[in-house]
Amino acid sequence: MRIDAHQHFWIYNPREYDWIDGKMASLRRDFLPADLKPLLDRAGFDGSVLVQVRQTLEETCWLLELAENSPFIVGVVGWVNLRSPQVRLDLESLCGKSKLVGIRHIVQAEPDDFLSDPNFLHGISLLEEFDLAYDLLIYTKHLPQAVEFVRQFPQQRFVLDHLAKPPIKSGAIDAWARGVRELADSPNVYAKLSGLVTEADWQAWKPEDVRPYLDIAFECFGPARLMIGSDWPVCTVAAPYARVMNLVKDYISSCAEQDREGVLGRNAATFWRLKL
Repeated sequence: MRIDAHQHFWIYNPREYDWIDGKMASLRRDFLPADLKPLLDRAGFDGSVLVQVRQTLEETCWLLELAENSPFIVGVVGWVNLRSPQVRLDLESLCGKSKLVGIRHIVQAEPDDFLSDPNFLHGISLLEEFDLAYDLLIYTKHLPQAVEFVRQFPQQRFVLDHLAKPPIKSGAIDAWARGVRELADSPNVYAKLSGLVTEADWQAWKPEDVRPYLDIAFECFGPARLMIGSDWPVCTVAAPYARVMNLVKDYISSCAEQDREGVLGRNAATFWRLKL
């Protein structure tokens, strides 16, 4: 089964989606399952993992409802307030939802020391008990802290979103590569080959611009800990869905069939323990 490991839905309003600035004006509309399903079909993907955008329990419940009514959504990465004193109760309230596979917090928008917050660490410590993975959304500058963070939870499943947003547009690579290599030393960390085109020049990027970063990702994580993701609809500011997915599909075209199928879906199914 081929799985897009990272996509979003929303009903747009300017107050809750104020991060969608003028450069991304094309995203100022609703994006729902009926918009994505034809794109998945044409690209040869069977399902997707739906990831939170708003940090509210209300959105998490809405995403789970969408997933129940859309069979192609094979998993949901939602949000709970991991720093809350009632985090266990919030997790318990969601644990009966079979398609909830993980939790994410938008750490990239938090103070630089967020990953060492004791309350946040307590919340992370509960996820293994609820059989939930954690999506790590950070910038390159956070990689050294992320290395220490994941080492505290060797049994917890982590996945790095968007390869920590490498500085593809500038071509800088050394600091990012050092951090990614060190993070990949923890075998409980996977990574998504997603969100890369929006870190490149939106109007002029070429596959050759992204290839050095993919080279390092495969060198560090190996094909068994990498998964393809679109970051749709955000990706559409830089490329249509098919071109985004073809970036990775073309890159792995010379890999062994087992490795290709892993990146294109089997690794996601394994990581999230998807009930397919």
